[in-house]
Amino acid sequence: MIYREFKDLKLSALGFGAMRLPVIDGDDGRIDTVQTMDMVDYAIEHGINYFDTAWGYHNGNSETVLGEALLRHPRKEYYIADKFPGYDLSNMGKVREIFERQLQKTGQEYFDFYLFHNVCEMNIDAYLDPGYGIYEYLSEQRRNGRIKHLGFSCHGEADVLKRFLEAYGKDMEFCQLQLNYLDWTFQGGREKVGLLKEWGIPVWVMEPLRGGSLARLKKEQEESLKGLRPEESIPAWAFRYLQGIPEVKLILSGMSDMEQLKENIATFEEDRPLNETELKAVEKISEELMAQRSVPCTACHYCVSHCPKGIDIPRLIALYNEHLLTISKGGMAFIAPMALMAVPEDKQPSACLHCRSCEKVCPQGIKISEVMSDFVSVLGA
Repeated sequence: MIYREFKDLKLSALGFGAMRLPVIDGDDGRIDTVQTMDMVDYAIEHGINYFDTAWGYHNGNSETVLGEALLRHPRKEYYIADKFPGYDLSNMGKVREIFERQLQKTGQEYFDFYLFHNVCEMNIDAYLDPGYGIYEYLSEQRRNGRIKHLGFSCHGEADVLKRFLEAYGKDMEFCQLQLNYLDWTFQGGREKVGLLKEWGIPVWVMEPLRGGSLARLKKEQEESLKGLRPEESIPAWAFRYLQGIPEVKLILSGMSDMEQLKENIATFEEDRPLNETELKAVEKISEELMAQRSVPCTACHYCVSHCPKGIDIPRLIALYNEHLLTISKGGMAFIAPMALMAVPEDKQPSACLHCRSCEKVCPQGIKISEVMSDFVSVLGA
């Protein structure tokens, strides 16, 4: 197992994510405890020492089952990470209650790592609101030793990340980002990593395979990669890509069975970052994936100045592209709906008047009114 240095710790470069544990009869709330126990045992035996869970995973059962699995091992053999569930605004006033309950559910006296969960457009104002006392309470728990290292995860765009950093960045020790060779450009990963580098904050990676979609490519795409590294699995390419980003210290993978776990552990037996030719190959695949269902908006904003409603059309088209790409690959399409929760009703896709004034000035000839209608349709599906 590869290890990365973080302060005075050595963390396994591969972290065990507990969002996609094996389940019974396809029911996400019914975790297969026996399989999970075996997987945790195998992970620890083969060098994984970082385990990540959260309040909402598996309908609230992930913390309990992972805690039970870890408690069968000496505490010095693992680090456990949990998160404050700010993805649900109704939780904002319950930080003390939730934190105490999380310790009980996991059976821990302290968390090695704890995160503000899912900082995004929907909740950034609440996270920064001192009235909720979230930052103050979590900082107090760190001072008391019940949180060893405090960080955050972010699904928001770069401007949201920047706001959070300007408020709390001096106290954040790590940041968890959705990062992979597609989202390096598609979700502005390069810019976000650059921001974090300026603050001296290392990156933890979530969704390295984008919900498994980068583990299943078209036949010709897989053949192009196999031609360069015949011995490498397709999922391994996504991990190797991330191994070449210096700011990345930890890569989380939500593994659903023992086969996935064993394959990923084998990948992380050595560092083999991609060379220039190999990087060009995955960048080409990334471009092909983005082009499949993508509206070619260049964000020139000519349309906005001609919209009688003042709708931020480029922003909505970017969310539309994100949503379509995710559902086309069978992923969990939650980013666009969450972001839209922060958009006023009169600026939503449904507010489009279909007057087509924007279309008259669009250099790309995009049928914007049709895009807005389809966005409303797919969101309601």
